[in-house]
Amino acid sequence: MCGIVGVVGRGPVNQLIYDALLLLQHRGQDAAGIATSNGNQFNMYKAHGLVKDVFRTRNMRSLPGTSGIGQVRYPTAGSSESVEEAQPFYVNAPFGITFAHNGNLTNWHELRESLFKVDQRHINTNSDSEVLLNVLAHELQRAANGVSLDEHAIFRAIKAVHQRVKGAYAVVAQIAGYGLIAFRDPNGIRPLCLGQSDAPQGVEWMVASESVALEGSGFQFVRDIQPGEGIFISLDGKLSSEQCAPGAIHAPCIFEYVYFARPDSVLDGVSVYGSRLKMGEYLADKLAKQLRLGDIDVVMPIPDSSRPAAMQLADRLGLNYREGLIKNRYVGRTFIMPGQAVRKKSVRQKLNTIGMEFKGKNVLLVDDSIVRGTTSREIVEMARAAGANKVYMASAAPPVRYQNVYGIDMPTQKELIATGRNEEEIANIIGADALVYQDIQAMQRSVSDLNPALTRFDNSCFTGEYITGDITPEYLERVGRNRGQAQDGSNGLLFNMGFAAEDN
Repeated sequence: MCGIVGVVGRGPVNQLIYDALLLLQHRGQDAAGIATSNGNQFNMYKAHGLVKDVFRTRNMRSLPGTSGIGQVRYPTAGSSESVEEAQPFYVNAPFGITFAHNGNLTNWHELRESLFKVDQRHINTNSDSEVLLNVLAHELQRAANGVSLDEHAIFRAIKAVHQRVKGAYAVVAQIAGYGLIAFRDPNGIRPLCLGQSDAPQGVEWMVASESVALEGSGFQFVRDIQPGEGIFISLDGKLSSEQCAPGAIHAPCIFEYVYFARPDSVLDGVSVYGSRLKMGEYLADKLAKQLRLGDIDVVMPIPDSSRPAAMQLADRLGLNYREGLIKNRYVGRTFIMPGQAVRKKSVRQKLNTIGMEFKGKNVLLVDDSIVRGTTSREIVEMARAAGANKVYMASAAPPVRYQNVYGIDMPTQKELIATGRNEEEIANIIGADALVYQDIQAMQRSVSDLNPALTRFDNSCFTGEYITGDITPEYLERVGRNRGQAQDGSNGLLFNMGFAAEDN
């Protein structure tokens, strides 16, 4: 999962992109990068770490220009930890392109082979994003047919990309001397939205993964970019759009609403906060049928993303709501961390209990989801150590039983606690007195109630049904084998006109 942003402004955009990346930091803490365009020259800096740690004053000064893109990244299964795989990426032919991508391609191995053997393009990393960039570059070259680009040629190229590429992808890219392009896969799995600001010199545009990045940067939300749609914004601020995937469907990843997106964002016409409140309502209805409400003294969220569901559940059932777990906000998300031992140690660093809220009470803990179960088991142990009499657990999402192949790091079924187990068995493993999961239909209604136009979702990690229709057991086995084959990297890279040098 990553966060991306692109800006066409009337003045320097480096600070705008930096601010937007701070607002998207929750989508990736592994690396950050910015590429700006100053005339026909690209300037780029990227490195491992949080946005606030990656960019210093000297780096920001090296990023002049009135248009640019940025990304925050966390690596998915099989990807390298080398900074060379941090984004944005750059190619100098056919026109000079910088590129940032959120998602995961499912046919990138085949595309990489085709690019080398047929299109005669070299891929320098193991990143599917670099493959996607080179597919785009090749198709732009074909669409231009030896002459300069216009929006019609750009949209032809995006159409060709959609025909060749499978998987989840939301993209922002700059074409030297032309402007910014953005597009979204024909299933709309990953989010992307458009914002506008009226500057004294004229209109400015921003494209970002979530609406919170627009609003927090002073842009007005205009609309979501539609599945399969292409956007082109020229350097003088003229916007053109075209549907580039006939027959596109709208099936966003429902895990965005469950966990990933910020609660103050609106994705595809749905308030993330509102959908989580709905999840709490539906979960309350199921819990009332399975547990004796009189046995529950207090409801507590496992911070942070489960808080709306827990509050709404407690209110609907007339139960006391308390904050008993306090989060250290300076520790990364545990289920994104690469090693199980690191995840387990991190739970105690990340959360601490308020003993008076647990002592002698029957506690219902509400989480947004249960993935590997490591965090849940540690939290149940912490609750009992703090004096809880009984500890019940409720999940606002259904059991996660299958791999996600569209950009969320859930690569192997054997790591998922719910695979091959029922609720009672899972409760025994995590040490809870009882466990209640949300129903899949209720989770979907939590979103579609707020936007009835959304009738399909990517629920693959819950159902094993993959919206792109190209996922086989052999593919999943290969993803599992690739896990852990990462290489370490630590230095930032400073680029000017495509040449790299270490920034000490």
